[in-house]
Amino acid sequence: MLLTIAYDGSTFHGWQKQPGERTVQGYLEQTMSRLFDREILLSGTSRTDAGVHAYGQRASFKADIGIPAEKIALVVNNALCAREGSESGRGGFAKSPVRILSAEEMPSDFHARFDSKGKRYIYKICAGASLLQSEEAKHSLVFERNYVYHVNSWTGSDASSGRLDVPAMQEAAKCFEGEHDFKSFEASGGNPRETTVRRMFAASVRETESAADRLQRVEFTIEGDGFLYNMVRIMTGTLVEVGQGKRRPEEIRKIIEAADRQAAGHTAPPNGLYLAEVFY
Repeated sequence: MLLTIAYDGSTFHGWQKQPGERTVQGYLEQTMSRLFDREILLSGTSRTDAGVHAYGQRASFKADIGIPAEKIALVVNNALCAREGSESGRGGFAKSPVRILSAEEMPSDFHARFDSKGKRYIYKICAGASLLQSEEAKHSLVFERNYVYHVNSWTGSDASSGRLDVPAMQEAAKCFEGEHDFKSFEASGGNPRETTVRRMFAASVRETESAADRLQRVEFTIEGDGFLYNMVRIMTGTLVEVGQGKRRPEEIRKIIEAADRQAAGHTAPPNGLYLAEVFY
């Protein structure tokens, strides 16, 4: 069975089950095992870090639960809300931070992670340092703090406005496309890799602006056949530095060629990152 899952990662210590930690995998496995009265073990596609969110995580499991695939989402979501209501004290008004979007039958040898052909991530950024004195902007900082990267450190030519140079970021992002050794964009601490070569299918940066608070909204979207540990967050941090005028767009190619983590920019925080889709 293949599940498509959305979750708010701000209350979890990442996807992967860990002793003594509240994780998405552990939360789901506990809830489903109680619901179906048998052990449910999930194999997730992406081991998202603490604070990272998902629009379309995928996970597979093998168990005879006696429920048609088309009804699994409804049954599990009701159980998730009931658990959240009980643990939070909000009762029937509670909504779970995890939701099953769909469930579908798959061949017996299917594996959500190993059969994946690629993923798409979205990273959300909020900028506009000179405008943060407005009440609307202050409210955005309070209510969006767990869901976007609030950029507030400026040394570039546009420091007075606090706005990112989105065309420069878009030019830089295009350098990620194609097959490259992305060792410069891998953080230490991940699982050892046989190779750090990956193929990026598409990379883009777009700007949206909220009339409500006048802050600049920027989204970095990237699709590829695989990603290294903290790769998207390091890419984002490097693009932010391009947007701030600290780096030139053409430097990205030199950073890739360096194959050295020290050549790339800072690691953006986890809260702006979303696993958008997994491809099969």
